[in-house]
Amino acid sequence: MEIYLFYGDKKYFHFPVNPEEIHFSRSKGYETVNMLQHGEFDFAQGDKIKEINFSSFFPKEYDPSYCRFRKIPDPMVAVNVLNRFLVSAEPVRLVISHTGINVPVYLISYNSSFRGGEPGDIYFDLTFRTWRDAKLQSKSGGVKALKRTDLKPTGKTYTVKSGDSLSKIAKLELGSANKWKALYALNVKVIGPDANLIKPGQKLVMPK
Repeated sequence: MEIYLFYGDKKYFHFPVNPEEIHFSRSKGYETVNMLQHGEFDFAQGDKIKEINFSSFFPKEYDPSYCRFRKIPDPMVAVNVLNRFLVSAEPVRLVISHTGINVPVYLISYNSSFRGGEPGDIYFDLTFRTWRDAKLQSKSGGVKALKRTDLKPTGKTYTVKSGDSLSKIAKLELGSANKWKALYALNVKVIGPDANLIKPGQKLVMPK
C-alpha cells in the first residue's frame, strides 16, 4: 500500500511510513421534525461528507524495515508541507493504492508530537474530509454548481504500447523505474487494482 497527496501541477507528497490502520467514517444526514401529538420524525437529507483519518510518523533516518522508499523527506520539511495543506483553501487528491481510495479532500485536522528517545522523528495524526462540488438552487429552479478547483488530470500523457510495463514507462518518461508507484497511484482508476495489468491504448497521466 502506498499513500499519496497530489496537488498543484501534478506534484505529489508520498508518505514514507504506512499507518497501522486507516479509519473511514460515513454517515447519513437527517433532519428531525417534532410534530405535535405525534412525536419526532427523521427525514433523510443525503450523505454527509466522509472522513478519513490515520496516524503515522516522519522518521529522521531511513530504515528499510518500515520506510516505503529510500529518499525520505526531512521531518520538518514534511511537516511544513502538511501545514500548507491545512491552511490552503484548495483541495488535494488523496490516493491510497490497493484500497480504491482516489478522492479530492481537505486536510481539516493535523496534530504532531515528539517522543523521548526518538530524536528528530515527528509523529502525526491526520483527518481528511472528502471534497465535492457545492450546488445552489437558481431562481428558475435549476441547479447551478459553484466554480471550484478542477482536479482532473491535465498534465502530459503517455499511451501504453505493447510490451510496456509501469517500471519501463517510469524509466523512459520520468527518469527512474522506481517512480512506477507514483505513476500507478495517479492512474489507478485507468489501470485497475493490478499494477501489472496495463493494456495497449490506455492513456496514462505522467506525474512531475
